Amino acid sequence: MRYTACIGTILLLFSTWIRYAGTARSLSPSGSYALVIIGQFIGGFGQPFFQVISPKYSELWFDVKSRTTATMIITLANPIGGAIGSLIAPKFTDVRHGILILAVISTCVVPLSIFILDKPPTPPTFSGAKRSPGLRALVKALAGKEVHHDSHMLIRERLDFAIVVWMFATFSAATEGYTKSSSHWLKPYGYTSGQSGLFGAVLLIAGIVAAVSTAPLLDRVLTHHIALAIRILCPIIGLAWLSLIWAVRENDAPALFAIFAIIGACSISLLPIAVELGVELTRNPAGSSAIIRFAANLLSIVFIQSEGALVAPATASPPLNMHQAIIFGGVWAFSSSFLVFFLNGRQARRERDVAMARAEDDQAS
Repeated sequence: MRYTACIGTILLLFSTWIRYAGTARSLSPSGSYALVIIGQFIGGFGQPFFQVISPKYSELWFDVKSRTTATMIITLANPIGGAIGSLIAPKFTDVRHGILILAVISTCVVPLSIFILDKPPTPPTFSGAKRSPGLRALVKALAGKEVHHDSHMLIRERLDFAIVVWMFATFSAATEGYTKSSSHWLKPYGYTSGQSGLFGAVLLIAGIVAAVSTAPLLDRVLTHHIALAIRILCPIIGLAWLSLIWAVRENDAPALFAIFAIIGACSISLLPIAVELGVELTRNPAGSSAIIRFAANLLSIVFIQSEGALVAPATASPPLNMHQAIIFGGVWAFSSSFLVFFLNGRQARRERDVAMARAEDDQAS
């Protein structure tokens, strides 16, 4: 765990300083562009280290009454950090100065990774005491090949995991597509960049509040109902994205605020829940998280490129609108949301941990 975090932080550190080097005034435009691209590539390579470790860290350090909450906190750190960075950077009129400040902040944070311990002295659960099978074992299990009995997956579990991966990827890609093009979505209809930023802020704040509220409930009250929560959230998210087809128009800011609040509250709450259910189905925290994140990042590229290609011409009314892109995202999200009704979502890892804890208590008594 410590080595994974250290590798990720070092890559992100290199990324920030290479990007800063790319702003040197002595460089040619092509040289500057090359360094910035290299820095972006290294940063993109380093970020998944932190995206993948959240469920494994939760499994190692937290019991069944707090695992989802721990995963939620680690998962939310990524969008919150991105939001903080997007708020800090525009404060500097000199782009070079802004990148320097972010690089200094990153440098100050890097040493904290050495304080991350690999595991606690006493594992909190039976799963926390076991070694993770790894990505290769999960791929073999998903393909129906022979694996160790702890890694074996039933057909029902494989189908459920595929549904979880698709839903997570779809809604992550829809959100990523909007955040990358929010101004282009809204500017043709008379909304300012400040208003676009407010819509994004509402999405994030509503999501944080909802996630902080729902994760402890699923840990301590609705302990066996993660799949039910997903079945409720996904159709709401799909309908909200579909409604943007009609809501993105002139002078309709109140409706947009409400819709983005719903999308944020449901989508960001869904992130840790889906990741945790993926682990429940596979009993493989690192492998399942890696597949889920890979699918989300891959589909995000598809959404961003597709929506960018659907910009209306300058002769359209209004010019350069992205109505076709909004239809693309809305219809995709809404139609995909129906898959969740085929989800069973048995929490096999939790059942095993509870049974082993009960057996230990019986032996002790």
